[in-house]
Amino acid sequence: MKKLFTAILVCVLSVVPAIAAEPVTVEKAQTVSQPININTATAEQLAELQGIGEAKAQAIVEYRHVNGNFKSIDDLALVKGIGAKLVEKNRALLTL
Repeated sequence: MKKLFTAILVCVLSVVPAIAAEPVTVEKAQTVSQPININTATAEQLAELQGIGEAKAQAIVEYRHVNGNFKSIDDLALVKGIGAKLVEKNRALLTL
């Protein structure tokens, strides 16, 4: 019985570090104090939005440079990596 308890304890203790090491995804807190104009915002400003990191923010700026200003907030979903759900998540924080 003592060996069984020891074996179980060793198994549990060997799994705990693996569980603790798994990455945890935390969404950015909405820290945007005023609406962000998607036609004039910098990549740094766009990266403040939920679900938009540096790469997606840069993609938005590049899309705007190539295709001109967005005509609607929904047009943001035309940018590769930006979907309708991401647009909806940030809609209240976006302006033209």
